[in-house]
Amino acid sequence: MTDVHVTCINKVPRNDPHEGITHLGGSTWHWTRQQVIDSIEAKTNTFYTLVGGNRADVGVVNGQNGKYVRTYADGKWNDNLLALPECGG
Repeated sequence: MTDVHVTCINKVPRNDPHEGITHLGGSTWHWTRQQVIDSIEAKTNTFYTLVGGNRADVGVVNGQNGKYVRTYADGKWNDNLLALPECGG
């Protein structure tokens, strides 16, 4: 299992807090949200963010509209993914 650092996201529309993240990425990868969910659930990879020097692990949440990804740190779900910059094209 590989521990993968998430450094950027794509979200459409970017500033709408009610619409989900479509893609997550890092220095050498760019995956759809579903690919990340599938990888977490299959236990092939773990994903994390580093925001302000603090690590937060990415987990899968079952929401009203299906599964989505969210970060978890210090025993609490948080929105560290939304603090990441937009992935380039």
